Amino acid sequence: MAQVHSNKSLKSIFGITLMAAALGLTACSTATESDSSPDIQARQDSMKNWGDAMGVMGDMAKAPDTFDADVVKEQAAFLAEDSTTPWSHFENQEDMGNATEAVWSNADGFRVEADNFQKVTAELSAAAQTATSMDDIKPAFSQVGASCKSCHTDFRAKDE
Repeated sequence: MAQVHSNKSLKSIFGITLMAAALGLTACSTATESDSSPDIQARQDSMKNWGDAMGVMGDMAKAPDTFDADVVKEQAAFLAEDSTTPWSHFENQEDMGNATEAVWSNADGFRVEADNFQKVTAELSAAAQTATSMDDIKPAFSQVGASCKSCHTDFRAKDE
């Protein structure tokens, strides 16, 4: 039997998480001619793939009856495995792309955000291993979305 009061709360949490993931996907995947360096492309591709994975799970959050444990395990494992990929592509400050100056001027803060993302994606992957519903991964899923949003708040250029 579904709990009506938690369903609304669940929708709000996942709505916010999905919005953050969608913003990240849009922001990181849009490249202009001046953003065509291999480093910019590599990090944008990685983050686009993260947004895609979050979107797959987010769709299940919107329609809990579509929950597929194997797909959630696969997407969560991908996020955890790929969570280390883009950070080395921020070494050259001339390859700014959608990054802000803060990536380099606040390198320690940026590293904290990267480390946190790696931590929360590992937690999501661990939770997904035994998940039988979205409720089982809801806290970890929300933390991944919050991590994306937090990093983009300080380290991603705002759309004009």
